[in-house]
Parts: sequence; C-alpha cells; structure tokens
Amino acid sequence: MVMKTKELLMYILGGLVVFGFFGLLALLVFNPAPIDNQDLLNITIGSLIAAFATVVNYFYGSSKGSSDKNEMFKQ
Repeated sequence: MVMKTKELLMYILGGLVVFGFFGLLALLVFNPAPIDNQDLLNITIGSLIAAFATVVNYFYGSSKGSSDKNEMFKQ
C-alpha cells in the first residue's frame, strides 16, 4: 500500500512529538532545571504532554478506528 503524503506527514509529526516528549523527560531526569527558566519549562512540558496525549489518543483511540472505518468504506 502506498502511503499518502498527508499520512506520511502525520506519522512524522506524531513521531517528533513522541520523541520530543521522551527526550525532554530524559533531559529533566538527568539534569536539574535552571530556576530562571522554570516558568518557560513548565509551559513547554505542559504543551508537550497535551500534544503527546493527542497523538496517543489518535493512533490508539477511537479516532484511529473511525479513520480505518472510513478508509474501508472508500474501498
């Protein structure tokens, strides 16, 4: 099956969010956060958590099943 450009970009963006989430998490575990940037870091972490949850919900939640169903009807 040939992957459409939209699907490819969706997988790349999802992968970047997941790797960014775990990369930042690993960075925070092994390095203490500077006090001066604490607010910015909290905002960034909150945004990445929300994006990570969205990616996981799409690929493993009802959105994926709905997408698969629509694709099946097209065929």
